[in-house]
Amino acid sequence: MSADRGPHVAVITGGTTGIGLATAFRLLRAGHRVAVFSHGEASVMDAGAALAEAFGPERSLARRVDLREPSAISFFFGEVARDLGAPGILVCNAGISPKGPDGPLNVSDLTLEEWNDVLAVNVTGTMLCCRAVLPGMKKSGFGRIILIGSLAGRTRPRIAGASYAASKAALSGLSRVLVSGPYGITSNVVAPGRILTPLTGSPESKINVDALARIPAGRLGIPEDVAAVIAFLVSEDAGFVNGAIIDVNGGEFAPS
Repeated sequence: MSADRGPHVAVITGGTTGIGLATAFRLLRAGHRVAVFSHGEASVMDAGAALAEAFGPERSLARRVDLREPSAISFFFGEVARDLGAPGILVCNAGISPKGPDGPLNVSDLTLEEWNDVLAVNVTGTMLCCRAVLPGMKKSGFGRIILIGSLAGRTRPRIAGASYAASKAALSGLSRVLVSGPYGITSNVVAPGRILTPLTGSPESKINVDALARIPAGRLGIPEDVAAVIAFLVSEDAGFVNGAIIDVNGGEFAPS
């Protein structure tokens, strides 16, 4: 089946701040139509206004969606198909990383409810989004699925808690089972290291200063570093990159 050449409709989960928002701007500049969602009402409103102002309301859509609610996910993808078209690109960036009063929650600190909540958002919610776009991608003969993993899912986590690290490692397995047959669909994982976003705090914080000391590139990452990699992976030029894990961490973790 021949590929349905772009531009495409892209859905970015957790797309209203940080890496997700930088990716939305990058893909819109490339000519795609973009739908974003997150759980925070204020960030959805701010991102929706910024995207509409920069690229026009007819090319973007921003909504509040809770990944714990399968019906909300289904409704959102129905709205995207109606207003923008069937998605050819899916970037699963949304995730939660709960912290305790003394830092990351390890296995002995976790309640079962906290563990299940992280998996519901970071893994099950991601799977439901993938399931929502696959039929349309197969029909069109083109699809790009990018799952945003983490350095914490690749090596011993120094900052993240047990549930987050486990959930990000699980995305690598999910991506591998999404590697498709002759449908023109690729599935890859992008695993960022320490990226400066609203969630990671000030560059001068102790946790970020300590992280900087471990990074051979000599700086912390910014959302645009990750967005640039995503932009390549969703392009037609990346059609032979499939089932890969791309580390974006400045050299902090360099697997053999």
